[in-house]
Amino acid sequence: MQHQDWGELAGPVLLFGGPYSNLPATEAVLAQAEVLGVPTGNVICTGDVVAYCAQPAETVAAVRAAQVVVVAGNCEQQLAANALDCGCGFEAGTACDLLSAGWYAHANAEVGDEARRWMAGLPDVVTFQHAGKRVAVIHGGVTDVARFVFSVSPEAVFVEEIAALKALVGPVDVVIAGHSGMAFARQVGDVTWVNAGAVGMPEHDGRQETRFVILRDGKAEIRELAYDVQAAFAAMQAVGLRQGYDRALLSGYWPSEDVLPQELRLGSLANG
Repeated sequence: MQHQDWGELAGPVLLFGGPYSNLPATEAVLAQAEVLGVPTGNVICTGDVVAYCAQPAETVAAVRAAQVVVVAGNCEQQLAANALDCGCGFEAGTACDLLSAGWYAHANAEVGDEARRWMAGLPDVVTFQHAGKRVAVIHGGVTDVARFVFSVSPEAVFVEEIAALKALVGPVDVVIAGHSGMAFARQVGDVTWVNAGAVGMPEHDGRQETRFVILRDGKAEIRELAYDVQAAFAAMQAVGLRQGYDRALLSGYWPSEDVLPQELRLGSLANG
């Protein structure tokens, strides 16, 4: 695995995941970095710049132009390898598997060779020091880039991933991850695990706003991101991405719950 250490970062750090080819959302989170006074080089993405939405090439260009530090997600790895699927590990024939065929084909057709070379050079792990703490940024997991780790995942999952991470990069105080699309913070022993969420898709909670994280004075704060949802929806309609993720931008609900633990599915939440 490729590891990059960025040394000491001063000032606030903005971390976000899953731009997902959603250009309006990406532009909105980059604007937030300016509003919050985040220095250039202190904006970090947990990967999957390209996925469900309509503008993969434009989203890659926006992230690169802003000099965002990007950790390779499974989508970047797959596109760099000219693979034929997103590498999420969806079970064959499930809704997620069938839905991914449409958006990945669009991304595969739109992303050019130069962008794929950039993706191929992205690190798997980024570390830095901030306010006396050592922070590591990954995509899904260290044992599996596409591992879905949720707030309700068993403690053993976090322990396994943190052990694998420490074996690779040494001691860490904070882990910032992505991939699962739901922002949360959980304390695991002496390590704080934070999922930065995904700016390009809502959290299956009925709200259009997405999430990102601001790291200030050693503390991670999850914040909501409002953006031009109608523009992102219209762009998906225009390119024929009408399999369900387009409507998810408006409704705030995913078109499938296949990857979700039972506790986070709508029926369970409603009954709880």
